Amino acid sequence: MSALALAERTDRMPRTAAPRRAFLRERGMGASILVAAISSAFGVILVSVTGYLAAILRADPYIGNSGTLAFVLSFLTVILVGVAVYVAGIVTANTFATVIAGRTRQIALLRLIGASARAQRQEVARQGLAVGVIGALAGLIVGTGVAAVGVAVGTELLGIEDVSYGVVTPELLVPAVIVALTTWVAAWAGSRRVLTVTPMQALGSAVEATRDEVTRRTGRNITAVALFAAGGALLAAGIVLGLVSPLGVAVAFLGGILSFTGIALGATLLMPPVLRLIGRLFGGSATARLAAENALRYPERSSRMAIGVVMGVTLVTMFAVAIESTKAVLTASAGGELPSEMATVLDTFAAVMMVLVAISAVIAAVGLVNLLTLGVVQRRRELGLLRALGLTAPQVRRVVLLEAAHLTIAALVTGLVLGVAYGWAGAQSLLGSVPGDPSLPAGPTLVWPAVPLLPVLIVVAATAALTLIAAVTPTRLATRVAPVEALAE
Repeated sequence: MSALALAERTDRMPRTAAPRRAFLRERGMGASILVAAISSAFGVILVSVTGYLAAILRADPYIGNSGTLAFVLSFLTVILVGVAVYVAGIVTANTFATVIAGRTRQIALLRLIGASARAQRQEVARQGLAVGVIGALAGLIVGTGVAAVGVAVGTELLGIEDVSYGVVTPELLVPAVIVALTTWVAAWAGSRRVLTVTPMQALGSAVEATRDEVTRRTGRNITAVALFAAGGALLAAGIVLGLVSPLGVAVAFLGGILSFTGIALGATLLMPPVLRLIGRLFGGSATARLAAENALRYPERSSRMAIGVVMGVTLVTMFAVAIESTKAVLTASAGGELPSEMATVLDTFAAVMMVLVAISAVIAAVGLVNLLTLGVVQRRRELGLLRALGLTAPQVRRVVLLEAAHLTIAALVTGLVLGVAYGWAGAQSLLGSVPGDPSLPAGPTLVWPAVPLLPVLIVVAATAALTLIAAVTPTRLATRVAPVEALAE
């Protein structure tokens, strides 16, 4: 499409209502709506489950007045919903950043005919709000329906007809509103690249930041390093404080949030060295070298794709290691043997938490599939050039598949390391001063991280499956690129 034709089409867009909704049909928007819907439904279900359990506890004559149990339930709900929203926010911001890179030519054309960068960024933010509202409402409806069925089934199975609980409550709106607003903010954050697009870029196609451009972002890089360093210091302080008081977990929790935010912000500094190391494992064939270089040439794009998987793997590994390390700490403080009742409770709690945390991992997986697909669509000229230079369709498919494997393996390794560190720090800072046997005096207990084999193997297998699933659509799209058509764009 010529620049003049695109400008004329863009000039006609405000005159009708349909083009204003046309962005919803762009690649990436459907997945963003799905991410918002999953997050909203997850929050609604958790709020309902917490309320239902609280109603059951209030009906119990022995523990009905326990403020501690009510606090624990509310605290877990806030933490889990917060984690899901945090993951969804980063995935959405990365999606919009990728979409903006694909719109570079259109944005530059609008700049050329007089539109301001700020006005275009505001338009992207409005699109983010629309995506968030649609996804949040869908999640609210689905989540409320699932919660209603769950409460009815639970009441029947537990035989507690005397417990009265209404599923539809005003509190269910809270996670939906939070998800909608978070998506809006994430779209605004992801669209910051709009401010740097120049009219001259109307002659190009999708533009990603190069390695040199990423290195020159000193302000962002310094902020990321500072957050990571401060978070690491607070994690260490929380572990030390945990040897004296369980309040050490509050310090460690803040340190975990700050340090991982630094990692997410500075992913373009962290992921390239890991990607370079993993790339050496794929051999020296032409397709393997192409896949490795593609991942390193535009570190911003690669880091956006990888960081979502890093979050998912980190979360699942963190909770698994935290539970196993909790057993190790309590066993050591109890003199070498953990009461069977306590072990059973911990195992049950671990199973429930792993299922709940897996929702956040699903959100991250959706983000990876979406970004890989967007990446192939926006690299039509590059893939067409490879075909024109002599690569066959199977070789192009192999390049795309190796890129996906490259990214997910690097993310898997990074996530496992971070998950082990965060999980151990959480358990140690919370229980380092708590005796496993109440009859024994309290004292400091320090153990090595305990890594459960089965959950780690499940994470590895799930990541391998995710690589294959995530590469299905991109590899199919890559082989549909006709060299002449792609080079003419």
